[in-house]
Parts: sequence; C-alpha cells; structure tokens
Amino acid sequence: MLRLENVLAGYSAIPVLQGVSLSVDAGQFVAVVGPNGAGKTTLFKTISGIVQPRAGRITFEGIDLSTVPPAGRAHLGIAHVPEHRQVFPSLSVLENLEMGAYTEAGRRGWKRNIEQIFAWLPVLADRRAQLAGTLSGGEQQMVAIGRGLASSPKLLMLDEPSMGLAPAIADFIFDKLIEIRRDTGLTILLVEQRVAEALESADHGYVLEAGRVALEGDNRTLRADDRVRKAYLGM
Repeated sequence: MLRLENVLAGYSAIPVLQGVSLSVDAGQFVAVVGPNGAGKTTLFKTISGIVQPRAGRITFEGIDLSTVPPAGRAHLGIAHVPEHRQVFPSLSVLENLEMGAYTEAGRRGWKRNIEQIFAWLPVLADRRAQLAGTLSGGEQQMVAIGRGLASSPKLLMLDEPSMGLAPAIADFIFDKLIEIRRDTGLTILLVEQRVAEALESADHGYVLEAGRVALEGDNRTLRADDRVRKAYLGM
C-alpha cells in the first residue's frame, strides 16, 4: 500500500531522514519507534506532503505521491493524526469531526462513520456540543483520532498518540486502536515512544535512529532483539 524508497528529507542543509525505506501492506499495523530527534515526525510530514523529499520515492497504492499535492493525499485515503492533537479549540467536538469528513469518501460515509466513531468513543457522543478546547488531553486525542476516521481513510497515520497522557488513558487509546483495526481491517502506521506497547500491538516494526532505519522486523523479532530490549524496553 505505502512504499518509501531511500527517502531524504528535512528542513535545512542536512536532511533529517537519510535514506529511509519502509513499506506498509494493506491491513497491517506498523509501528515506527525510536528516540527523540530520530526523524519520526519528519517521516509523517514527508508522507503527508508537509515536507518535500529531496530524494527517493514515496508511493501509495502505486501512485507516486510527488505528483499529488498535500491536500489531495487525504482524498487518496491517507489520514494523518498529528502529534499534540491539534484540535480546533473554538469548534465543538462534532464540528471537529465534521472537519475530518471533507474528503469525498468522508462525505459519502459521514452518517455511518459518525455512528461508528461514537460507538468506539462514546465520550465524544456525550460531549458532541462541547468546545474541543475545553476537553482533557485524552479527550482531545480521541477527537483527533475520530477526525481522522471521519475521512474514511485507507491508511491512518498516528503520530505519538500517547504523548502527554496519563498511562491509563494512553492504554485506553491503544486498546481502542486495536479494537478499531479488528473491527474494520484499517491499515495503521503508528509513531510512538512507548515502545513496548507499540511493538506489542503492531504486526511489523521499524526502529528509526538518527534518520535511518536501524532495525526492522515483526513484533516478536524486535521485542526479542537484545539491542531493542536494552535501549527501549529497559531490559
């Protein structure tokens, strides 16, 4: 579904991503983990088109994304849930979700999608008229995820969904992602610092270090790797 081949990208003369290659197959749950500054957020911004790659190739369902403007990528089925949630604070919960449904598929599937989002995240149904800026951090993260789902995505990209959340709330978010994937078969690409939880949930994982893929493999292989166990799992 998604392929990156030797991608270089960044913000200055020295690229943040230095020859990154990875792939996500339809229906997979893929995690990208690594330390701060490894390039994880830059990776997502490059896929979304916010950052333009200097070299390499990115394709989605066989389409070269260099030919698709950033706004058009959502219409292809790529939903990006950014770090720090970035909800629209002066809009209600329902209005935030409606903002996610601007894609052609989102408009067609709005009635079905909003019913399903409220079933997965009933607190959003309870607070649909409340301003998003008055919600807790965990509730705002649910709004951000719901907004992504409202676009009827083929690929849901989540950047650090547990950031700034209490452990119990972060665990709830992970459980919901697993439930959503189980119910729908949605393809998920997750960037996360909670390495143990990310690798436990994912089918396949990549370890990004200093802008390069240092390790990759299925969750069992990575969790058993001595380097991962020592550096990221505290073992």
